[in-house]
Amino acid sequence: MRLGVLVSGKGTNLQAILDAIARGELDATVAYVACNHRGAQAIERARKAGVPVGLYTQEEYRTRQAQQIAIAAKLIEADVEQVVLAGWDRVLTSEFVAAFEGRIINVHPSLLPAFAGGLHAIAEALKYRVKITGCTVHFVTNDLDAGPIIAQAAVPVLQDDTEETLAERIHTEEHRILVQSIKLITEGKLRVEGRSVICEP
Repeated sequence: MRLGVLVSGKGTNLQAILDAIARGELDATVAYVACNHRGAQAIERARKAGVPVGLYTQEEYRTRQAQQIAIAAKLIEADVEQVVLAGWDRVLTSEFVAAFEGRIINVHPSLLPAFAGGLHAIAEALKYRVKITGCTVHFVTNDLDAGPIIAQAAVPVLQDDTEETLAERIHTEEHRILVQSIKLITEGKLRVEGRSVICEP
């Protein structure tokens, strides 16, 4: 399966995907990486792996729609079958979602529906002093962070946690369940019924 990966930062989830492919765990290839921040470490990770990567900074485009039209066109040109948001920090337009309907997944650093709809889920978990948080992989729809859930992993919040220490443990689980979810998709084992995801043997 040909993957298109959208990234905004360090690219550790992208690296987890690339490593799983290298180990033979995923029957997939990363066909294209799109990044929206100049200088993001994810760009170097893609280049080191020999993956085509494009930079789409917001200042280069008049609107978010124009930016995402350009990204979608490149993904289509690269024959991408599945889009993975691996630390992508922009809300997708309805036009982009429609172009890859049912073929976009996202990893979010909370146990959705808790702390949905923003970039500060880990900070919010600490602010509200929850005892358990975690991460979620879900299909992307036009409802922000509300698509059918594929996988979740719980992470305990420790008394002395900072945003950085909690994020490190959450990211470890993100890497695991994101690869797990992509594997299920590549093997044709996931089926969406309404708002539910059915995993078939």
